[in-house]
Amino acid sequence: MSVAAAPAVLDRDGLDALVAALVARGRTVIGPTVRDGAIVLAELDSADELPFGWGVELDAGRYRLVRRDDQAAFAHSAGPQSWKNFLHPSRERLWSADRTPEGEVSFTAEEPAAPSYAFLGVRPCDLRAIAIQDRVLTGGRYADTGYGRRRDRALLIAAECTEPGATCFCVSTGGGPAADAGYDLALTEVDGRFLVRVGSEEGAELLEQLPHQAADPGIESAGHAAVDAARDRMGRSLPVVDLRDLMGASLDADRWDDVAARCLTCGNCTMVCPTCFCTTTEEVTDLTGDHTERWQRWDSCFDLDFSYLHGGPVRASARGRYRQWLTHKLSTWHDQFDTSGCVGCGRCIAWCPAGIDITEEVAALHAEQVADPGTETD
Repeated sequence: MSVAAAPAVLDRDGLDALVAALVARGRTVIGPTVRDGAIVLAELDSADELPFGWGVELDAGRYRLVRRDDQAAFAHSAGPQSWKNFLHPSRERLWSADRTPEGEVSFTAEEPAAPSYAFLGVRPCDLRAIAIQDRVLTGGRYADTGYGRRRDRALLIAAECTEPGATCFCVSTGGGPAADAGYDLALTEVDGRFLVRVGSEEGAELLEQLPHQAADPGIESAGHAAVDAARDRMGRSLPVVDLRDLMGASLDADRWDDVAARCLTCGNCTMVCPTCFCTTTEEVTDLTGDHTERWQRWDSCFDLDFSYLHGGPVRASARGRYRQWLTHKLSTWHDQFDTSGCVGCGRCIAWCPAGIDITEEVAALHAEQVADPGTETD
């Protein structure tokens, strides 16, 4: 929801006050921080834990922390995690069952109280990813109630991108470095200060509690210019073609053999992807057999068992599994959810141990189609 409120400016003390105000409201603040050689998402007790002065160097299969010449808090690209880790956790208990000495069985649904999250520093690509997961997990006939409870109580504070990484390609997926919708507050970092835009009533109420100043035309102009410049400095891009048609016409392309020779089918790309949502269920019992639990956990279309039917997996080859992932992500996702499944965050490129680049693969498929337009599809 858009709220009419004049842009404001926070300084470092205002950012400290923002985190303190969120904690005082009983919210669990999650934001970027430096840990284990990466910028990861974790619970924050104060703004001091933000990655001030840290940036990253990215390439296919490569991620490195680097020191910056300034003390910018949000001048880094997306790390290995996304907000999916909190809204759609990797493992979640669904129910448990107990058998009494008399042989009766009782079932107990797992419906814990949802945490009251405040996500600080959500990139625009991840705002789009959250909107896509909302559509997937709560917009259909069978809603994921656990996701819905967590999402309903989450407050989103965006951080617009002013320095895209070398693996970023959000502009070519229809997004960009600007936060357009879906936030409660949006921050744009400009020379140690933070231009703030309000996107909801709760965001407006929160801003009123913070020490802030009215935004002057100079900082507004500088903020817009920094974001616009970032739009022109994307490290990568997808071909400017109809990706739905391209993927549908490339099912027999030779390029799939090329990428299959490099792909380890490890599933890293699906784990770091902010929109991949597939899960499976498993039952766990104690040694007595009197107590059992059903757990939901992340799954991946790169797993052989993912497509297992009686007699074996449907997609036994690396070619088939990679093709399924990429074709679903860029093409058939539209048929299911009326949107692409890719937001251009670049995580799958940086965190692929083989350095496979989705933008390079799509460009190669397009080049093959142009060279042989008569290729038949299966």
